[in-house]
Amino acid sequence: MSDVQRAAAVDADPSARRKTISLLILCAAVFLDSLDNSVLGVSLPSIKHALSLSDGALQWLVSGYTVGYGGFLLLGGRAADLFGRKRTFIAATVVFIIASLLGGVFTDGSLLVGTRVLKGVAAGFTAPAAMSLITTTFKEGAERNRALGIFAMTGAGGYSFGLVLSGVLTEINWRLVFFVPALIAFGVLLASPMIIGDKSGGAARRRGSFDLGGAISATAGVMLLVYGLVQAPAWGWGSAAALGTLAGAVVLLVAFVLIEARHRAPLVPLSIFRSSTLSSANLVSVVWACSTIGWQFVASLYLQETLHYSALQTAFAFLPLGVVIVITAKFASGPLVSRFGVRTVATVGMLIQGLGVVLFLQIGHQADFATVLLPAILIHGIGNGLVYPTVNIAGVSGVADERQGVASGLITAAYQIGAGVGVAVLAAVLTATATTGSGAGVVNYRWAFLVAAVFSAAGVLIALFGIRPKAAASTPVAGALADEPATADTRTTTAG
Repeated sequence: MSDVQRAAAVDADPSARRKTISLLILCAAVFLDSLDNSVLGVSLPSIKHALSLSDGALQWLVSGYTVGYGGFLLLGGRAADLFGRKRTFIAATVVFIIASLLGGVFTDGSLLVGTRVLKGVAAGFTAPAAMSLITTTFKEGAERNRALGIFAMTGAGGYSFGLVLSGVLTEINWRLVFFVPALIAFGVLLASPMIIGDKSGGAARRRGSFDLGGAISATAGVMLLVYGLVQAPAWGWGSAAALGTLAGAVVLLVAFVLIEARHRAPLVPLSIFRSSTLSSANLVSVVWACSTIGWQFVASLYLQETLHYSALQTAFAFLPLGVVIVITAKFASGPLVSRFGVRTVATVGMLIQGLGVVLFLQIGHQADFATVLLPAILIHGIGNGLVYPTVNIAGVSGVADERQGVASGLITAAYQIGAGVGVAVLAAVLTATATTGSGAGVVNYRWAFLVAAVFSAAGVLIALFGIRPKAAASTPVAGALADEPATADTRTTTAG
């Protein structure tokens, strides 16, 4: 079916029109979540000067969002399944607006960090609710793949736009980086009644009691894990604080697994991990985020500290990355996945993404943007555009409607954990490889980029050997998902 024919079909079918409107609103939400991940970047020096913040407090303006986001994703996904995805989405959007407005008026650094944590918590509910609304609205196969591709494309665009918007708004007033997201969120809230609601109508809630123990142990465990990974470079990886925090996270997560194995209505049914495709998609998401977010963190430091780019110049240097991700994601989620399957696209994507990181090993005290940096950035972006939508597709394939919130929360949590691990590990590498003498700084950056490339290589192996290229259909496991559904590789036949 051509684009013109598809558009005509949408116009003729009221339900198709409603689906399109729902998708646009939900894409606006993920655009906002992604934008808020990056919009503070360029404004941080201005905020530091205006509020006399320490470097530690400044770091937590970024890390606080990640801790709240990553810590509450599993709870947010299950809450969407239990209490209604649309209801959860709307309530969390209201919290996001309030936190954004408070962030724009607070003058105390600690309170400002608190608003960032609260915004992360809100995003931890909106993201899985939005994604599960898409996966339950659009039929599994080509239709859902296209919708998830647009969703992923919009997220990538929001992140890139946030980098540039941050520079523009900071030139006017840094407080606008809090107020503008609030305005966008308010627009999403006004449009949210038009979203197609839950098909299940909260049926999951009626089937069993809420898993309070699982919710507490999972949320506390993931938050403690992300917190420990973020703080470990400052504390020292072998310090009592770092080891104690990470050990506490492990204890809580082990307790979570034990609780889930015994609860009649678990927060995360362990049977969901019987699918090697779903499990591998989550692992690929972790190492992919380790590589790309860690790489971007180190590359940003290199551009500003070694090449002496301004913050705004750095933002524009990364703009091509977002553009090429958006373009590539469109093809990855449609014709490429339909023809080659998730395993092939994800494997090739991780390989190309890693090649872009390896090309950064050419850097020196001087590096021409057009001939050295831009090709590496574009190649890395092509790989990201292939990986991002495919792991999202694989992460929810075969999952029953009443578990879509959990599956969406898992894949997004995997990304957030990977982002925290990647930044923490590469920051530690930069510090650990510090030496004296000429050229030492460049050597440090090369070691960090090499570690990022190792994460990419791990993703290649996981995708190649973990995601099944083809699987026979089977019945759902414990009402959660088919062990290995026929669509696990998500090869589909597009109309026309």
